[in-house]
Amino acid sequence: MTQTQTQMQSKRVFPGADWATATPESQGVDSAKLGAALQKLKEITDAKNHEVTHHDGITQALVIRHGYMIWQGPATDTMHEVWSCTKSFGSLCMGLLTDDGKLSPDTLAADILPDMKEFYPTVTLRQMAAFTSGYRGKVEGNDGQVFVPAEPYFAPGAYYHYSHATDKLSELLTKVAGEPLRELFRRRIAEPIGMDAKAWRWADWGEIDGRIVNGGTGMYGHGMFTTARQMARVGWLVRNGGEWNGRRILSEAYVRDMTTPQSSPRTPPWEKDGWYVRLPGSYGLNIWLNGITPDGKRQWPAAPAGVAAIQGNMNNICFSIPEWDMVLVRLGTDGRIPNERYTEVFAALREALTDLR
Repeated sequence: MTQTQTQMQSKRVFPGADWATATPESQGVDSAKLGAALQKLKEITDAKNHEVTHHDGITQALVIRHGYMIWQGPATDTMHEVWSCTKSFGSLCMGLLTDDGKLSPDTLAADILPDMKEFYPTVTLRQMAAFTSGYRGKVEGNDGQVFVPAEPYFAPGAYYHYSHATDKLSELLTKVAGEPLRELFRRRIAEPIGMDAKAWRWADWGEIDGRIVNGGTGMYGHGMFTTARQMARVGWLVRNGGEWNGRRILSEAYVRDMTTPQSSPRTPPWEKDGWYVRLPGSYGLNIWLNGITPDGKRQWPAAPAGVAAIQGNMNNICFSIPEWDMVLVRLGTDGRIPNERYTEVFAALREALTDLR
């Protein structure tokens, strides 16, 4: 640990019922330059994309430094679906079950659910969470048939395909947990880290083979609903390697595995023109990473290498930035941006950090 990291660790706090607030300057951040970074965030999220009118800007954004909230928009308590951010919540649940010794990321899916044996006898939970399993549901729509395995898209590990596999993964984890994932998450993560029970809910598909299965989320409407203020707590947990104010919530080993790239940048995308072609090499266990993309550059070149992001559709994103002891959240319901543009925000944010110069 460097001297700067030791100093940052000594400053770190954890929220109680709410986040403690502080001025940017008191936490080593230039407020004017922080404002410039947030304006850059607003600029790129307000940009016209796919003929969508953007309206949320940075109203649902906030910045945490050393555990203090140093900036927040006026709508950080607005609750709505966060779409594929749900994937990372499922990964955290897999971490709990891994730590309990009930499974590991390398457990065969077919050893949990017999319906996986015909088409997916060698597929692991790791491959399901890393989008390299080739999993295909009978019908990949909103009618629940995604849970019925069909012939795979490809042999395990041959390609990267951002798909509906996480809903089937949720069913697999639910079978092992013996309870809905939202209950496991509530008891083991949400309550210990102080998430407001009224400010999050995890929707489900109803009963699948007698078990309530929360969404993965591979399809809209079945996933996590929450606010920026609550999402920041999950980001702070990831930033702290699974530890919360002296209490071990998740093992450091699992968080390290979760935030390690699970495929090579040379892994070909299943759809050569798919929107996700930058993700091989920079995707962990259902979490985005600042890894090396197929073009040989980092996902966000201006950001520290250790950045991990809980990311979902409609510009919903929560960055954990360990090197800067920071969490940056931006939520909304207003369309899409090219994810690579977040590097512009990191470039401006780096300029604001007075204690790392």
